[in-house]
Amino acid sequence: MAVIKPFRCVRPAASKARQTAALPYDVYNRAEARAEVEKNPLSFLAIDRSDTAFPDTVGSYEPCVYEEARRLLQARVADGTYAEDTSEAYYLYELTMDGHCQTGLVACASVDDYVNGVIKKHENTREEKELDRIRHIDTLNAQTGPIFLTYRPVARVKELVEKTKRQKPLYDFVSADGIGHRVFKVTDPADTKELWECFGGISSIYIADGHHRAASAVKVGLKRRKEQPEAGAEAEFNSFLSVLFPSDELRILPYNRVVRDLNGLSAETFLQRISKDFAVREAGTEPFAPQRKGQFGLYLEKKWYALAVREGLVPDDPVGGLDVSLLQDRVLGPVLGILDPRTDKRIDFVGGIRGLKELKRRADSDMKLAFSMYPTSMEELLSVADAGKLMPPKSTWFEPKLRSGLFIHRL
Repeated sequence: MAVIKPFRCVRPAASKARQTAALPYDVYNRAEARAEVEKNPLSFLAIDRSDTAFPDTVGSYEPCVYEEARRLLQARVADGTYAEDTSEAYYLYELTMDGHCQTGLVACASVDDYVNGVIKKHENTREEKELDRIRHIDTLNAQTGPIFLTYRPVARVKELVEKTKRQKPLYDFVSADGIGHRVFKVTDPADTKELWECFGGISSIYIADGHHRAASAVKVGLKRRKEQPEAGAEAEFNSFLSVLFPSDELRILPYNRVVRDLNGLSAETFLQRISKDFAVREAGTEPFAPQRKGQFGLYLEKKWYALAVREGLVPDDPVGGLDVSLLQDRVLGPVLGILDPRTDKRIDFVGGIRGLKELKRRADSDMKLAFSMYPTSMEELLSVADAGKLMPPKSTWFEPKLRSGLFIHRL
């Protein structure tokens, strides 16, 4: 059963919350991150991406970069931008985007639950990406980017969440991208106790987004156990910062694909090849968004096509039956020669938040063709994780994104 703990939060002063809140560090490349920090020096991106303080001749993973992050965090605690709450508590984090609202419990999840599989994943991680966050957490002695977790809804948790949201929020602001952010503190000790007990009755928690951050936080925790065997089970490094949302409140957008070339085929031959497994029809000049599972859009040589997988070709398997798997197994791999989408430079991925016009732009400029996808469902994600399997890369795009800098967990 899940161990989901309250914690002593380091968080911004109410007057600074909007300025400090930042999108996750890996949303930006270095130049984009530097531009954001120059525009808003209080942005938590200055700490999350402290390479922005150095010229490009200094590598992003040099020790001085992580030391700069630690210096900045200490300076912002010293000047009152951040302060640590005096007692352990749960918090609520509500995000609103285009009228859609979702509310998560801000808490600390258990390293042991991750190791033992109570917290389930659906993606592989890459060691080089983990190493950066391991160094960041270890040097700052704090976790600064919450892991986006989900769970199947629990009626009593929803009731307790709604009760807490009747209080005055700690923070209430709209970020520059139009997302509404509200944060509440669970102040009733009886509610805190009941939330602990509710999550103690949940057998499975799922990583929705943040697999690399989760793996990094866990590895720091395990490393410190070896270094400090006397610390005991209650040591803060045995848990990691998370926001837990009920699965019925989450929204997954499509994760679309663009490909650089036709693998030596003409457009006519390519369409003939894929028509073996897909019904193909012209869909005009307007962008085509799939309306159901098993349907895809294709943009090629200024035309949109609607593709529908032929009957009997969808395997009864939680991974093989995903639309992203069908496209990979029946088009990208055998026809276009993209055997490993993780490493092949001929393919790129476009988050659904960017819209279908971005697919058209890419295919008309640096790429040759584009595929619009129907979004993976939450139930598909949970089923894959429950089966102990992994999704293909870039299967899910969650919106809205959690902000970093609103909640910090000291180790």
